[in-house]
Amino acid sequence: MIVVIDGPAGSGKSSTAKAVADRLGIQYLDSGALYRAVTLVYIKSNLNRTTFFDQLKSIKISFRYIDSFFHVYINSEEVSQEIRTMNVSDKVSEVASMPEVSAYVNRLMNDAVKHDEYIADGRDLGTAVFPNAAMKFFMIAELETRAKRRLLELKSQGSNVTLEQILLNISERDQKDSSRKADPLRKADDAIEIDTSSFIFEEQVGFISEKIRPLVKSKTK
Repeated sequence: MIVVIDGPAGSGKSSTAKAVADRLGIQYLDSGALYRAVTLVYIKSNLNRTTFFDQLKSIKISFRYIDSFFHVYINSEEVSQEIRTMNVSDKVSEVASMPEVSAYVNRLMNDAVKHDEYIADGRDLGTAVFPNAAMKFFMIAELETRAKRRLLELKSQGSNVTLEQILLNISERDQKDSSRKADPLRKADDAIEIDTSSFIFEEQVGFISEKIRPLVKSKTK
């Protein structure tokens, strides 16, 4: 069983999906982290596409959700913190727009959800990756609200980034994500829209949890 939350960067998808997963005792899948991991491979390939695609054929990207944290590994090396840097953020939309990358990440995700109950967050999950998801949500928020959330996240990790830098980064990502040829960001016709600018965090977690609780077979918390 898979439930998906789509939406633009900083709309609150990841934190909400993780909280719902913890509340209902199901697995969490962070699609953005997988795209970031692939982007890190691209950066370490010196932005050379030939080298990059050769690397994708030989590496193994894996992940585990443990104690409310989504761990990502490239081969045996954990890269969970490294993929959250602005260096990766600046390139992730460019890399995600490559059809070969979308196909690669989509295979990772579809293989993962075959044998358990998941909630996943991303940008095109309900439209392209899991069109038959058990339930779909689409989260939105004002640009400045999203940027301030991202700033707090990065500051907590010791980053010296400014709000202006994040506003520019998110605005550019919105434009790239919405206009890319391969699976652009858009709300699925059957998705429930949630404006997180007008919800407090616990309200949106509770709202989604109660919507999907009847679908969950796992023991809930």
